[in-house]
Amino acid sequence: MRNPYEILLRPMVTEKSLKSREPYNQYFFEVDPSANKVEIRQAVELAFKLPNKVLSVKTVNVAGKFRRRGRRKGGYRPDWKKAIVTLVKGVNIPIFEES
Repeated sequence: MRNPYEILLRPMVTEKSLKSREPYNQYFFEVDPSANKVEIRQAVELAFKLPNKVLSVKTVNVAGKFRRRGRRKGGYRPDWKKAIVTLVKGVNIPIFEES
């Protein structure tokens, strides 16, 4: 198995993620695009020491947006992958609670 920190690139703290944390106990992460749901589940459980507390994992492949570079030139932002991790009720990740 890969290192959990190679799979979980960064937590996502956005308005949408903050709103879904309280009622649904969901946490959002930017993850490695080659990671699958099983690897993401194991990485969250290992990184935050939550054995068997992950209820489900949903993934979204986000396409990069077109951005202008000057008047005529343009390019695309890189594609990336988002994971929505749902935990068992009553369990939370302490690093998110500090923000």
